[in-house]
Amino acid sequence: MPPLTSQPYVLVSSNSSGITSVSGLIAKAEEKPGQLRFGSAGVGAGNHMGVEKFNLEAGIKSVYVPPGPRDAIADVVANTVAGRIDYMIAPIPLALADIRAGKLRALAVSTRKRSPLLPEVPTIAEAGIAGFDYAVWYGVWVRAGTPAGVVGKLAKDVARALAAPDLGDWLAKHGADPMTMTQPEFARFVQSESESAARIIKSTGLKPE
Repeated sequence: MPPLTSQPYVLVSSNSSGITSVSGLIAKAEEKPGQLRFGSAGVGAGNHMGVEKFNLEAGIKSVYVPPGPRDAIADVVANTVAGRIDYMIAPIPLALADIRAGKLRALAVSTRKRSPLLPEVPTIAEAGIAGFDYAVWYGVWVRAGTPAGVVGKLAKDVARALAAPDLGDWLAKHGADPMTMTQPEFARFVQSESESAARIIKSTGLKPE
């Protein structure tokens, strides 16, 4: 299972919420505990876990607004623009047009380093939640028991593709970085991410769908 890419999410707020910064979001949530609304693509989805991690580390309580039965992540972004949701963590490419149009406010990005797509937007760690780091990442998976030679060839082919200049340019335009890990390193990374998700689920009482 070779790694592919990782990239940050962006924490955004609706204009109607009046939230203009991470510190402002936290202050408003503390002032009105359990009243702010946040959304995601679904219970247990990557961006849902990201908001729950943020809420936990910020020490705030908010109300989760689940998506409709046919809602995709783009619909959740649209609901935030419309003010039906106060804040969410969204994939940057999906939120970028609304951010640039002034329909959404970008509060912070979710990884340790800033995104080249939003260079002026601080990281959540820079905005006050020390050590916060949460990325969306991708890998290639194979069935257990797949011969090591096949897995090794796949890993080499994936690494060669990621190193190609044209793909590198495309990834950069979408704010993604190739993950430079060996297979054992990626396996340990996946295990660590699974354990982190389990801690969030346990702390929040989530029941993923």
